[in-house]
Amino acid sequence: MDLLTTLKTLHVLSLVLLLGSALGLALWTWRARRSGAAGVQGRLLHRPRLYWWLLMGLCIIGMPFTGWWLVHLVGWPLGQAWILGSSVLYSLGAFSVWWLVARLNRLRRGEALGPRFTLALAVISGLCFVAIAGLMAAKPV
Repeated sequence: MDLLTTLKTLHVLSLVLLLGSALGLALWTWRARRSGAAGVQGRLLHRPRLYWWLLMGLCIIGMPFTGWWLVHLVGWPLGQAWILGSSVLYSLGAFSVWWLVARLNRLRRGEALGPRFTLALAVISGLCFVAIAGLMAAKPV
């Protein structure tokens, strides 16, 4: 397999794993809250779901590198609107994810936080990465 195909596969796989892990974690939390389980927030970062957080972190860290390398190999100028838009959305989404992780860690330690802002951060980050996936698929060159 050539380098371009490998990088495309890694880039798309990291986005799919990121969105799948986030969806899995959200569904697990929703199901646990719906069943009335106490202390759901305290268990969010514990095993076996710790690998979800690690996987999501690796995907978030790796996507800018593989994306830049792909753009460089294909020869697209970095000034295209869809690339700049993806970069802005990525920055906003990654910032939201890291802020969300910090808030969930504070919830795990027992600090009282408003759930609406935490949910808003999760929705913003999810929408940013879904929009990036749409821009990657459409590639309006």
